[in-house]
Amino acid sequence: MNEVEGRYSNHMEIGQNAFEFVLAFGQLYDESEQPLIHTRIVTSPYFARRFSELLQESIRHYEETVGPIPATESGLE
Repeated sequence: MNEVEGRYSNHMEIGQNAFEFVLAFGQLYDESEQPLIHTRIVTSPYFARRFSELLQESIRHYEETVGPIPATESGLE
């Protein structure tokens, strides 16, 4: 069985056309002008919708367990 590599992401871009969605994950820091994209996932509209549903479900569960997620990453704004 292959090992799955975990990558940190604090930047995401989403694009789409009539046939697919493209999810690009990467890292962006204050001193950088451009994000460093390290992972692109191309998927069908069906699986993009399913991903969205699963993510919303996970966020609801997280907030029920841990508490509300702040509107900003620092949580101060």
